[in-house]
Amino acid sequence: MSGRRVRADVCVVGLGPTGRALAHRAMRAGFDVVAIDPRPERPWVPTFSCWADELPDWLPDSAVASRIAAPTVWTTSEHRIDRPYCVLSKHGLRAALPLAEATVLTGRATAVGARRVELGDDTVVTAAVVFDARGLPSPGSRRTASAHGIFVDAERAAPMVGEGEGLLLDWRPENGAGPDEPPSFLYAVPLGDGTVVFEETSLGLRGGMPQRELRRRTLNRLAAHGIRLRGDEPSEAAHYPLDQPPPRPGSSMAVPFGARGGMMHPCTGYSVADSLALVDTAIEAVRAGRDPIRDLWPLRARLVYWMRERGLWGLGRLTTAQSISMFEAFFTASPRQQRALLSAHEDYAALGAVLFLTVARTWPFRWRFDLVGWTNRDRWVGYEYGPSDPVLDPVLPDDGGVGR
Repeated sequence: MSGRRVRADVCVVGLGPTGRALAHRAMRAGFDVVAIDPRPERPWVPTFSCWADELPDWLPDSAVASRIAAPTVWTTSEHRIDRPYCVLSKHGLRAALPLAEATVLTGRATAVGARRVELGDDTVVTAAVVFDARGLPSPGSRRTASAHGIFVDAERAAPMVGEGEGLLLDWRPENGAGPDEPPSFLYAVPLGDGTVVFEETSLGLRGGMPQRELRRRTLNRLAAHGIRLRGDEPSEAAHYPLDQPPPRPGSSMAVPFGARGGMMHPCTGYSVADSLALVDTAIEAVRAGRDPIRDLWPLRARLVYWMRERGLWGLGRLTTAQSISMFEAFFTASPRQQRALLSAHEDYAALGAVLFLTVARTWPFRWRFDLVGWTNRDRWVGYEYGPSDPVLDPVLPDDGGVGR
């Protein structure tokens, strides 16, 4: 129906996991909610994972597909991280966030303001508060997370990742990349559906790494462990910016939330768990008549983001050898210091300490100059990747991957 007018207490634009959680919790809090998405029932494509202790208490266990009690990190040696990690169930997460009592509009928002949203069919929604949870556009030349994942049957994947195991960062020299090529690592976890995703990942490069290069490296790692594929395994692509800053309070715009609202972790690319944990903070601010941006982003949280952003800049200019040395230094830090970087929203003191100690423990000494940006700031800018071998891999994905 074109030209209609809809009023609500809260309007949420974008129904990915973050937007759906925001609309669901606002509805549960008693607000009249309108949610807008071009395809609200579209299945979520990306794989969503997090540390188990990051999830809010209100989320049921059914939202989790698989758990890893102590995931593994490979640098110069093997590290077992004594902190449970989990992969979210896309079906279970959606089912845990019903919107039965909300008004869901199917359409594309053409204008999103602080209290007014216009749709392509001339529908206009007015609300006391508008949240913009539409995610982020293509990164262009921004500092980027890029990944290419191949889904492998668990039985076939067992030589690398067995039941209850997971590789968070695998820096072993098995991806076929030389020392003078931009670095990448492997991420591999069981998904709880009988498959394991093997995902070669690049963090912090300007413009990211091409999907064809990431796929080549993933295939090389599998081959190094004797894992032979059938040839019809599905795959996924990720390509999104890491440097989306927190919004400024008091601005006359919709409240950006999730990845669009600065909740994308600059050093890891994770955003869903932090967004889920902050949903009730945003809703309580609306209930109390406060600016949600101020409650979501106090000075401590902004300082944490600023420090993590410096870490992102460091990641994007390191070689593979330097990356391995840096991560080896980081994973010798205390559990609190590791969490301060990986997930804590406001623990600026521990974060400052771990960043300093990581630089101080990175060896050889001269590599610290690259890490802090005194040398080789633009090491990989303009790097040209070689072509993939069509004989070894006849099915190559497009390079315009999707964010997750």
